[in-house]
Amino acid sequence: MDYALTELCRFFTVASPHRSPLVLATVLRTEGSTYRKTGAAILIGPDGSSSGMLSGGCLEAELRERAARVLERNRAERAWFDTREDDDPVFGLGMGCEGAMDVWLQPVAPPEEQGPLHYLRRCLESEIPGAIATVVGGQAGPDELGRQAYAPIAGRANGPAPRDGDALDVALSACLAQSAAEHAGNAAQLRTIQLQQRAIEVFVAPVGLPPSVLLCGAGPDAIPVCRFAAALGWRVTVFDHRPAYAAREFFPAATRVLIGRAEELRDRLDPSHFDAAVVMSHHLPSDILYFKLLCAAPPPYIGLLGPPARRQRLFAEAGQAATRIAARIHGPVGLDIGAGTPESIALAIVAHIHAVLAGRSGGTFERLAR
Repeated sequence: MDYALTELCRFFTVASPHRSPLVLATVLRTEGSTYRKTGAAILIGPDGSSSGMLSGGCLEAELRERAARVLERNRAERAWFDTREDDDPVFGLGMGCEGAMDVWLQPVAPPEEQGPLHYLRRCLESEIPGAIATVVGGQAGPDELGRQAYAPIAGRANGPAPRDGDALDVALSACLAQSAAEHAGNAAQLRTIQLQQRAIEVFVAPVGLPPSVLLCGAGPDAIPVCRFAAALGWRVTVFDHRPAYAAREFFPAATRVLIGRAEELRDRLDPSHFDAAVVMSHHLPSDILYFKLLCAAPPPYIGLLGPPARRQRLFAEAGQAATRIAARIHGPVGLDIGAGTPESIALAIVAHIHAVLAGRSGGTFERLAR
């Protein structure tokens, strides 16, 4: 799972008022062992600052140099980084990853209203996934390289309009738009489209949304859960009936902080739209209501804070509604890491949610490698 969308948009938002030119670097494909995989992307500013990493830190210096050249020429560039035969720590890249990356670097300008970063931000704000198709090679002409089209968001076209009267431009735009629409939700990939007897290489990247988490309870132990989840780029909604707890000052990184009685949850939110929910108000009558409402419109993951006896009480109160979705319910919530403090418990909870949403067991790589 890759949750870089939140960080990319945050970086872009900070740069926009200053009209700072940026470079969007995207991994087109990889060979061997690499830190990041196909579809991973970062933004690089003119001062060398960036939104994240594509390697373990060794490749970033070279990426910044390439980005500076892209900004100077105002032209996209494709770069191949191969460390499988160059292990010289002085003169080579010295990444030590025994792999190779094919990377597309393109200039983006925050003032532009139809660029890829504006599209990414619209996906995040509207909470609708999408896809971007980019011409990156093959028999594409110089003016065609870097051309893009986007899958529609809420029925709207989101790509730049082709030039009037240019049949080739119209045909290319149509092919790109079709590629983006067809591959929304699929894995990022390089593909070839045929255009007037030419093979044009196109990279289609889905825009996946970061997980959305609902915390039913805003007590002190919910604060580190929100903080850890937000650090991963997740969207966190906090709901509690106590104004003294459900305060924005305690949850500055949350997407929303809502105050309401437990029975009002379904009137304010649709739990099924979340990827995960954690019942943690420590107020048993409220937790019973939260749990019943979650069972009626269940997200893929429901976590129950507290000992097994509390879980049994909640199950008994919810009855058949809980039994039908028992596979989605996890309680006591979290991985067994010996947690005892609010911070370590929060780490165990967020790590467990991450593992379940990724379809993993949460076991160690050492054990899995045996």
